[in-house]
Amino acid sequence: MLARKFMLKDRSDFDLIKKKGKSLNSESFILRYYYDKNAPVSKFGFIVTTKVSKKASLRNKAKRALSEGVRRSIFAVKKGYLCLIIAKPVIIKKYTPEIMKEIDETLKKANLFIANNA
Repeated sequence: MLARKFMLKDRSDFDLIKKKGKSLNSESFILRYYYDKNAPVSKFGFIVTTKVSKKASLRNKAKRALSEGVRRSIFAVKKGYLCLIIAKPVIIKKYTPEIMKEIDETLKKANLFIANNA
């Protein structure tokens, strides 16, 4: 599970990312990110709506897979970024390792990895 200090908590942070952040599409999710010079660490938030699945158990599974993918990559991500991952319905059909690989590829494409870890 992703540590609490790396999680987005405030609704204002979510709104800030949605309003001013850059966006990058992946097959299973949309990555939105915004650089905040005041943030000591990069933080991540996850949105898995009922459009993805009506079943809460499947939405929770998708959210856990996204969280695990970020947890494995968090120390390679540049500091100060606020990131939001919005799931697409196709994520339900994917296994966790596939999602984790896709997160790594998308973070690299967004140039959010520290140079020596890319």
